[in-house]
Amino acid sequence: MGSRAIPIEKKRGRPRSNDTQKAILKAAAEMVIGAGLAEMTIEGVAERAGVGKASIYRRWPSKGALAFDAVVDTIIAVHPTLDTGSLEGDLVHVAEGWVRLSNNRRGGRAVAHFIAEVQSDPDLAAAWRERFVKRIRNERRPIIDRAIARGEIAAGSDADLILDLLYGPLYHRYLNGHLPLDESFARGVARMVAAASVDGAAVPDPPS
Repeated sequence: MGSRAIPIEKKRGRPRSNDTQKAILKAAAEMVIGAGLAEMTIEGVAERAGVGKASIYRRWPSKGALAFDAVVDTIIAVHPTLDTGSLEGDLVHVAEGWVRLSNNRRGGRAVAHFIAEVQSDPDLAAAWRERFVKRIRNERRPIIDRAIARGEIAAGSDADLILDLLYGPLYHRYLNGHLPLDESFARGVARMVAAASVDGAAVPDPPS
């Protein structure tokens, strides 16, 4: 019997690619949270991550898209969507986490810079909605799905309306600074949104 060649197992490329992506996101988050979007550069991210610029451009179409993905990843890692067993408990957890982020000097400043930058750049604004706002909302949407599954709120409840009612007051105080943005306020907002949702206020009116 002739000798059989020993097969050589090919190394998979995906883990290395995943490591590269993680390094880029980590570097981008550090730069944008530390210095702001205007100071973050693709060259700087590449140098900090130890990769070539081509590795970044293959994954992200723009600096803004990379910055938004990096910060959202950080937010979700630090403030995951927990299942507390009730709609109010879940909303309180999200609202308190948002307040802590906003009051953090570096994290809050980064989000403020984002909001300012997107006002004058339509392309950046589109990336903001898709990669920051939409991702955060999709991450929190299971809160509403769980409340419906528990029978806590009506099946027809408008998840987008509930999330807007939760985040709207938080952004309002964050941007205007007219009153304290603290955890007591966060709990009050979450409690009122949950109560209204349980009462059926988030169910759309039937078509006339």
